[in-house]
Amino acid sequence: MPTPPQAAPRLDLLRPGGAGPGIQAWGVAALLLATADALASRFGAVAVRGEIAGFMRASSGHCYFTLKDADGAPALLRCAMFRRHAVLSNVQPSDGIQVEVRGRLAVYEARGELQMVVESLERLGAGGLYEEFLRLRARLEAQGLFDAARKRPISAHPRRLAVVTSAAAAAWRDVMAVLARRSPHVQAVLVPSLVQGAEAPAQLVDALARAAALPGVDTVLLVRGGGALEDLWAFNDERVVRAIVASPLPVVCGVGHESDVTLADLAADLRAATPTAAAELAAPSRDQLALDGEQRQRRLQQAVQRQWQRHEQRLDRIALLLGQRAQVLLALQGRLDLLEQRLRRALTQRLERETQRQDAAAQRLGALDPRQVLHRGFTWVEDADGGPIGSVHRVRPGQAVRTVWSDGTATARIESTQPASP
Repeated sequence: MPTPPQAAPRLDLLRPGGAGPGIQAWGVAALLLATADALASRFGAVAVRGEIAGFMRASSGHCYFTLKDADGAPALLRCAMFRRHAVLSNVQPSDGIQVEVRGRLAVYEARGELQMVVESLERLGAGGLYEEFLRLRARLEAQGLFDAARKRPISAHPRRLAVVTSAAAAAWRDVMAVLARRSPHVQAVLVPSLVQGAEAPAQLVDALARAAALPGVDTVLLVRGGGALEDLWAFNDERVVRAIVASPLPVVCGVGHESDVTLADLAADLRAATPTAAAELAAPSRDQLALDGEQRQRRLQQAVQRQWQRHEQRLDRIALLLGQRAQVLLALQGRLDLLEQRLRRALTQRLERETQRQDAAAQRLGALDPRQVLHRGFTWVEDADGGPIGSVHRVRPGQAVRTVWSDGTATARIESTQPASP
């Protein structure tokens, strides 16, 4: 990684030694310092236009990138923008943009390379490749290829993963290292393909189809390490994007570094920042699975215990309710027995009263019975139909009547009548 150049010594203070006849011999460091001094003296502050490629921001805050010739000539200039200038910049550097940088030329002694120490930069416009990226992204996005609604969930417990990448790529080794460390129960199958160059898109499309056809595969991983925009361009190819969308299995895409975004990332069912992150997202760790299992078991036990307690409480409430109802039934039974006793007593008393009344009525009736009068020597007279003759006015001379005594009857005829005087 380039570092800030040290102050170069003045040429007239150098003391080269070991020179042959007519030739001045330099030490390597001394020559590089002298070259840097000459560049600083010859060029001073310079401004250069070009397209940024291979941009990287170090943890120190320093920025490093390559400036490509804006006219497409095969020329590269390595650049370093140190933190004190990067934090003051109004432009966020990224691959593919056209910029004008200002600074000074220097020599990076550790590799003997020419570099430009950038003190400021201004954006001129997106590079041709980046403009093509933006146009293709807008068109595919309008067709719904990046819609979140069409993306599928990743298997939570995969058993077999298909990894589409180059067999020689560090991405394949990163995936295998992650699985060996975190998820040894998950099998990974390499589906080899070129990941860079003109033939890479067609091979990636074919590899994605072969990966989805493998038996027992739950998820497809499409991975590759970082690089400049042109290095990752195969993952911006429309054929690759459509192959990801058409895949019958969910695809996790982990291409480049965290700051790299390709169209394949946008089309994938799940985007990972790096190949390592893709493996971590596609296959949960065995320790986490064990912990999740223990937590689920505890939750299940707690749920069963709560359900059991609810049933016990329900049974207690039912038993209490039954006890209360039994007490009510006993109380009702007691009341019924009391009412029955009262009813029996009332009926008995009423029956006794009715009997007494009937006896009294019978006695009164018997006392009023005309036959009782006959026993005292009286008689009564009745007509031929047996109706009583209670008045002299109800008979006439010559009428046959019957006289009744207590011991018999006699038939008589009326000779004459004599009403009583008023």
